[in-house]
Amino acid sequence: MPKKPLSSMYRTMNPDDFPNGMEISFSDGELRQTMVYEKVTWKVGEETKGLRYGENPDQPAALYRLVNGNLTLGEVESIGPGRYLASDVELLQSGKHPGKINITDADSALSILRYFADTPCSVIVKHNNPSGVALGESLYESYDRALMADRVAAFGGCVAVNRALDKGTAEYIAESYSEVVAAPEFEEGGLDLLAKWKNLRIMRIGNIERLEQYVGQRVLDAKSLMDGGIIVQWSFVPKMLAAEDCKPAETTKDGRTFSISRPPTEAEIRDMIFGWLVESGVTSNSVIYVKDGVTVGIGTGEQDRVGVAEIARDKAYRRTSDRLAWRRYSTAWNELRDTEKRAEIESEVAATHGGLDGSVMISDAFFPMRDGVDVGLDEGVTAVLQPGGALRDHEIIEACNERGATMVFTGQRSFRH
Repeated sequence: MPKKPLSSMYRTMNPDDFPNGMEISFSDGELRQTMVYEKVTWKVGEETKGLRYGENPDQPAALYRLVNGNLTLGEVESIGPGRYLASDVELLQSGKHPGKINITDADSALSILRYFADTPCSVIVKHNNPSGVALGESLYESYDRALMADRVAAFGGCVAVNRALDKGTAEYIAESYSEVVAAPEFEEGGLDLLAKWKNLRIMRIGNIERLEQYVGQRVLDAKSLMDGGIIVQWSFVPKMLAAEDCKPAETTKDGRTFSISRPPTEAEIRDMIFGWLVESGVTSNSVIYVKDGVTVGIGTGEQDRVGVAEIARDKAYRRTSDRLAWRRYSTAWNELRDTEKRAEIESEVAATHGGLDGSVMISDAFFPMRDGVDVGLDEGVTAVLQPGGALRDHEIIEACNERGATMVFTGQRSFRH
C-alpha cells in the first residue's frame, strides 16, 4: 500500500467525540451560576462537522457558543449569551472545515478591531498575533497599509476588516494567499474575486458593525494546567482610551521629582492610543512601534524587554526594505539581485531608520532599565508609552529628556500570555 504524503494530515478531519452541550458552573454555598454552551458545526460540501482539528492535526477540538446563563462576580459581569462573533461565524465559503487556529486568529483580530469603529481599519493576524494593523481614509487604504506593514508575515494570515468588503479591496486581498477573510458584509462581486482560493474561509460576522459595544466587556478567560487544574481570570480591559489619559510621565526618587520635559503632540497622542489598543492584542513580552496609525514593527513573545525592542526594530528595517522593493520593482527584498537597486533602498531605509524615525514606541510592561528604551530612541523614536512602575523609572525619564522625546505612563500593564 502506498505511503500517504505528509501533507495529507492537513486535509484530514480529526474525529470529534466532544458532546453537543457543555455547562460551566460556579457555586458558592447556595448560590450557583451556570453558563450553557452548544457545539458549533458547519456544513461544508456534504459533511456537517465542527472544527477540523485543534492547534495540530492530531488534536481533536470543538468550538462552543454561549447560549444561556451569565456570570457575575463582585461588580464584574460577563458578556451575555447570543452576542456572537467568532464563536458563530457564517461560512460563505470554505473548501474545508476551519480549525482552531482559524477561529482564534479571527477572534484575536476582532479583539483589536473593536477599538476602531469610527475609522476604516484592517487587522491581519498570524499565529494569534497581528502582523499588521492600520487605519485609513478608506478600507482599501487601511488594508494596503496593514499588508505592507509586514507583507511577508501576512502570507496565510487572517484578514479582518470593520467595513463591508468592497470589490476593490476584495480584489487586492485576493492577490495573495490568506487563510481567513472576515467582514460584516461583502459587496457585490467581492466574493467571486476571493473564490479563486478554494480553501479560503470567508466569514461573515454581522456583529462587526457593532464592535464598539464590546469595548470594556469582560469574558471568562480560562487556562488548563497539565494536571487538570484550571486558572480563571477576567479578560483584560485597556484603561487608556482618550487623549486626556495621556499625561507626561513623572516619578520621584530619593525625594527628587523627575518629569518629562515636553508633553506629547496631538499626533503622538493619537499614535499612543492606537498603539496601546493594538498592544492589548499582542503576546507578551512585547514592544511595538507605530507611526501615523499603522504598525511599523511588532516584537512578540520574548523573554527580555531589550531583546524584543531590538526584534521589533530589526523587523521594521527588513519590512521597510521589502515594502520599497515590492512597490518599486514588484520583487521581494530577499529576491532583489540588482546591486544598484539594493543600494538605493538600503540608503533610503538607513536614512529613515527603517521607518522608525518619528514613531511611537509602545511597551506592554515597564522598562526595567534604560537600555530597552534606548533601542527606540537611537532610531529616532519621539514618544514612548509604557506602564511605568520600575525602580529605575527616573533613568528612563532622563533618557527621553536627553533625546527630546516625550513619554507617558499608562499605570496599567498589558500582558497577554
